Amino acid sequence: MNRVRTVGSKWVKTKVLLLNKKLRKFVPETRIYSQTNLLHMLNKYKMVYVKPINGSFGQGVIRVEKKYNYHFQSGTVAKTFTTYQGLFAALNIAKLNRSYLVQQGIHLLTHQKRIFDIRIMVQKSPKKKWEATGYIGRVAHPRKIVTNFHNSGKPLPLELLLGPYLNNQKKNAYIKNLRHLGYQIATHYQKIYPGFKEIGVDIGIDKQLKPWVLEVNTAPDPFIFNQLQDKKMFYKVLRYTRANGRFVPAKRK
Repeated sequence: MNRVRTVGSKWVKTKVLLLNKKLRKFVPETRIYSQTNLLHMLNKYKMVYVKPINGSFGQGVIRVEKKYNYHFQSGTVAKTFTTYQGLFAALNIAKLNRSYLVQQGIHLLTHQKRIFDIRIMVQKSPKKKWEATGYIGRVAHPRKIVTNFHNSGKPLPLELLLGPYLNNQKKNAYIKNLRHLGYQIATHYQKIYPGFKEIGVDIGIDKQLKPWVLEVNTAPDPFIFNQLQDKKMFYKVLRYTRANGRFVPAKRK
């Protein structure tokens, strides 16, 4: 039995999701980064994200767009090119020196003109049952393309972020469905990796309110939930993290 507790490769984690017919529709098209694959994806979607296969905190992620010209943004640096060859050559200099993926770009919902996505925390309870214990929105820095807390993103209550898009009744039902999606992913992953006890599912929502699974984190940070004013969710997540035997660093201020 595979008792591994974490998986770093985004490519492996994507392929695991694609094994499940019910989950497959929530997964953006993803390919290994190459000159041919990037051009195909840009022609098809007009906007893609180029991501390190192994990486965290949003480091090394680049957004690439095809409009009248070609554009990319890495961190706060944006560049424009008249040819695809010029774009690709510059990308190979800008990206980290490691293997990359190309992922279908999702036009995310925004809060005060800043994109946001969602982290759903799913953990084994002390009774060894999967439970969606936490959910939180992550708003990107105004000049950045990633929402990660460790990359200047701002964690905010999901109810606040969904407020302009859904009324209270629909909002509560929508969040319940997101939590259930996280639960479905956790139970599916455990069929391949029985050693898993926690996952953090990063979900983006498009303009039609369809959820997309952007990434599955197998060593999710519980401390993002400490950024919420209401600490109930954080205390539960932290209690489950400790019960699952994960190393918990000193409490962040």
